[in-house]
Amino acid sequence: MAKSPKKSFLLHSRSTKPLSKECFPKTNIMFMKTHKTASSTILNILFRFGEKHNLEFAFPDGRNDFFYPSPFRCSQVKDYHPGDCFNIVCNHMRFDHREVSKLLPEDAVYITILRDPVDLFESSFHYYHRAVPLTWRIGGENKLVEFLNSPQTFYSPEAYNSFYLKNLLFFDLGLDNNLEADDPRVLTAIHTLSRRFHLVLIAEYFEESLILMKDLLCWTTEDVLYFKLNARRNSSVTRLDPEMRAKALRWNGADWRLYQHFNASFWARVEVYGRDRMRREVEELRRKNAEMRAICIEGGGAVEAQEIQDWRFLPWQPVGESSILGYNLKEDTDPKFRTICEKMLTPEIQYLSDLGVSLWLTRLWGWLKDTIY
Repeated sequence: MAKSPKKSFLLHSRSTKPLSKECFPKTNIMFMKTHKTASSTILNILFRFGEKHNLEFAFPDGRNDFFYPSPFRCSQVKDYHPGDCFNIVCNHMRFDHREVSKLLPEDAVYITILRDPVDLFESSFHYYHRAVPLTWRIGGENKLVEFLNSPQTFYSPEAYNSFYLKNLLFFDLGLDNNLEADDPRVLTAIHTLSRRFHLVLIAEYFEESLILMKDLLCWTTEDVLYFKLNARRNSSVTRLDPEMRAKALRWNGADWRLYQHFNASFWARVEVYGRDRMRREVEELRRKNAEMRAICIEGGGAVEAQEIQDWRFLPWQPVGESSILGYNLKEDTDPKFRTICEKMLTPEIQYLSDLGVSLWLTRLWGWLKDTIY
């Protein structure tokens, strides 16, 4: 049976806007989930909002992504039939606007998130390098630095999983990640994305991003409360000196131009929103997040994977190591907060299972990964 999206006007919001500008929460949303950009935290926010309001999600079938890195096709949606319509699309995919738009009402809001390309490249290299055969022959103690000193030696566009090593944002957004920064097609692609997306968040300004998203969607502060998910322990992060950062920027030049463009438009949007207003909203978000941490999290912060006591809160780990942090739920959590605490602490894989998504392929890969490594 065809899915019918819930109408936005059925939800009412305690908006902070003047009554003359009263709005209603938007419920038709496409979130383009990019890699290594704090997007898992956004996903948790969307899962909670959609579940709370009984919205229809377009989910993958058998796995947690839409057959990434293949370009997105509607047929990758579980039980999809032509004409089906959904409220929220938010799992990893390689973006194709024409295909995605078939799933959503015309008033859907398109959102994505970007991150400084140097830090994203470092994170992606660390997380995925064991899944990229190109990196297996890199010697030395610091594989990342060795790669940056001679990237063409270790890179081939046609090689398996090579997209993780160059302009990953461009690739995720359905673009050619092997374009050089000065290629005119890069600027054309950026202008096209500017027309496609209503809001582009910036990971380095995560709280400000959430405030802009809240404003655009006419949600409440409570709707965007969060705990940082899928964070790495600090000791696993490679600190690049200025020379290496410059090399990483040149290597990911298309992503750098993309980031510069949308970082500028982000701050232009903040100016329109109002700096003082933004500061007040961020302070309120921080205060309420701190209250939830005190209520929900044992010890008040993230812990190493081996210290997580409940498998429901254990995040997916990269191949060959356990560097992703998670949380323990307070044993004496107030019963009236227990459900929301559990949902805020739940990683993507477990939350998808809770929402009824079959993940047999993802779990099979997880078993093989853990068995082999």
